[in-house]
Amino acid sequence: MFLRTLKENMVKFTQKSELNFVDGSDLLQIYDQPLIGVAAASDPLWEKLKEPNVVGPYHLTPDEWLNGAKSVISYFLPFTEHIRSSNRSEGMPSPEWLYGRYEGEMFNNALRCLISENVELNGGKALAPALDNRFTVNNHSSNWSERHVAFIAGLGTFSLSHSLITFLGTAGRFGSVIVDLELEPITRQYKEVDEYCIKCGSCQDRCIIGAITANGKDKESCSKYLQGILELNKPRYGCGKCQTAVPCEHMNPQLSKK
Repeated sequence: MFLRTLKENMVKFTQKSELNFVDGSDLLQIYDQPLIGVAAASDPLWEKLKEPNVVGPYHLTPDEWLNGAKSVISYFLPFTEHIRSSNRSEGMPSPEWLYGRYEGEMFNNALRCLISENVELNGGKALAPALDNRFTVNNHSSNWSERHVAFIAGLGTFSLSHSLITFLGTAGRFGSVIVDLELEPITRQYKEVDEYCIKCGSCQDRCIIGAITANGKDKESCSKYLQGILELNKPRYGCGKCQTAVPCEHMNPQLSKK
């Protein structure tokens, strides 16, 4: 009952919050309604994330963030067609995409707070790692990876570009909140970490700087390019070329093969 009510509140917030519209104008809505997943805090995959070839030993488990954690609510906010289509051209990222990346994260933070408030009103405790002062990013990796959290919560699998492919594609943003409520986990519909990727190489072709190869993504090159975008467009930055004009932009491409 609680989870159903929470989902309804998240959808309403996405539809009505002024933060989901650039400058309060409905001409540029940032996100469509969210896709929501749930993981158990006891899932053995949390310890798997600590392995060096996954995220790293610095990645904290739900219980290390919130004592008594029982569940993790994860969600994907898909960019609207307006945002996505604006960035399908070659060259520099579109202004709309940069708004989606910057103002969109302000909305994402507000949604994290909304979830926490709903949990607390229901008598539980909640913590959003991305808003906690312990949250850190070192060497392009954080101690709470929203994409890996979403993988555990049943939302999707990884692509060659290291994006997470959901049933609503890759173009969007992820968020999560750890809670001490016992919620039923979403059953993962996949076994492999890259099961939804069709290995088409489109994201390689889309990468302006050639940071994506058959072996994966060069995070250092990508980061330097994003830094250049930031210097030109402060305070906004982003790219998203590998998430637009590709088969996994707004859907799971494996479904189109069936």
